[in-house]
Amino acid sequence: MIYFCIPAFNEAPTVGLLLWRIRRVMEEFPRDYEIIVLDDGSTDNTVEVLTPYSRVLPLTVIRGGQRRGYAAAVERLIRETVSRASHPKRDILITLQADFTEAPEDIPALIKRIEGGADVVEASIVSEGENVPRGLRWTRRGLPFILRGTAIPEGAKDPVSGYRAYRVSVLKRTLSDRSGSPLLSTEGWAANVELLAAVGPHSRRTEGLEVRRRFEKRQRESRFRPWNTFVDVWNLSRRIRGSGQPATGPETTA
Repeated sequence: MIYFCIPAFNEAPTVGLLLWRIRRVMEEFPRDYEIIVLDDGSTDNTVEVLTPYSRVLPLTVIRGGQRRGYAAAVERLIRETVSRASHPKRDILITLQADFTEAPEDIPALIKRIEGGADVVEASIVSEGENVPRGLRWTRRGLPFILRGTAIPEGAKDPVSGYRAYRVSVLKRTLSDRSGSPLLSTEGWAANVELLAAVGPHSRRTEGLEVRRRFEKRQRESRFRPWNTFVDVWNLSRRIRGSGQPATGPETTA
């Protein structure tokens, strides 16, 4: 089973397009799949947009009530998937954004990497182009230096990327290590770094898949905050080093 986990906050203009493209991709790449969307307290008509899709897709919409943020949404989606998965060693969880900037056409390649033996596959942006926000370009170039000597898997080239595929058994073991404690404590894109560090010790093989991100598809202002991300990742890196986890560190990317 493939589980698509999508956190959404005020994504009415694009979330429907994303779901429809996932459906088209999975028609051409047949696998059993479920889509789980967590509505993180949207104040637009995101839920109304999602409602008709639940009649034609294997879709579950979780209403988050009051907004709790990206990290809490991702963690809830992970826990929901782990509780559902009947074959965690074979089942796959894919996280992606609802803003349609991450191409569903890359999904088959992510799945094939897991089926080929990887435990975590990260979609790494390698061609930035004109539409990538300047703050994101500088952040991506600077973070590998901050994260040197931490437990980020060596195969990870873009640790802030939230477009990833995980073998569910890896997430299940990671949650078991926490003994009920929260999996993610940082916020925003730094939560993607924290999640990668958490699953790293349980991943026998972490790989990167080079993709292009379509920032021109976004229908709203970016929520990425470069300075906040730098500070959060800096504090996270100090915490990781202090925990005594094995130091590996990400590869530096241009």
